[in-house]
Amino acid sequence: MDPLRTEPSGSVLLLVSHHLCPYVQRAAIALAEKGVPFERINIDLADKPDWFLEISPLGKVPLLCVRNSDGSQEILFESSVICEYLEETQDGPRLHLADAITRARHRGWMEFGSSILSDLWVYETTQDRAQLEAKRKVVASKFATIEAELNSGPYFAGASFSLVDAVFAPIFRYFDVFDTIGDSGIFAGLSRVQAWRAALSDRPSVKVAVAPDYADRLMAFLKRHDAALLQQPSGSAA
Repeated sequence: MDPLRTEPSGSVLLLVSHHLCPYVQRAAIALAEKGVPFERINIDLADKPDWFLEISPLGKVPLLCVRNSDGSQEILFESSVICEYLEETQDGPRLHLADAITRARHRGWMEFGSSILSDLWVYETTQDRAQLEAKRKVVASKFATIEAELNSGPYFAGASFSLVDAVFAPIFRYFDVFDTIGDSGIFAGLSRVQAWRAALSDRPSVKVAVAPDYADRLMAFLKRHDAALLQQPSGSAA
């Protein structure tokens, strides 16, 4: 069934999603923070439906389908583009600060978060223990850099929740699962990062950005990849 050709149930926004995708979570968090009604449909990225391939230039999620009042539709792709669109068009709390230089710096930190996600892809899928340890060190170093950037919190920009928070919340969610396997030591000594992580995990928009079975799905994903991470000794840093 092509959801783009079915009658919408009232919402003018449709988020095309995958259960585990951290980039989708960014968009879902931004939508929740804005209080915008939307529909969401999950697809299987291992068996992409034809209708999805027809509208996704990169074959990736998220996509945001914007349904216009005249019945036409626009398709947006790339999570950062979707979040910026929501910021520019939707009411609700601002997720970018007003100051231009601060907005630009925040966009840089959002890209920094994307670089961590690239590292985590290898970290969670590699079957090689040496590569796992190398990526652990890279990720730990990047969070040490963030530690020096954070101030009093509770969020990246202080009291205001921003798009930088929407980027990092899905990153920390990975570790909610990874920590049940063993202690990577990635956040050791990073008190501000740990406080930020805790604040984001309590945020309602972050909680609802994934389904209740997220952790089970992620563990199943690790097992399918025979991930070296699963062999990490409990209580040790890789």
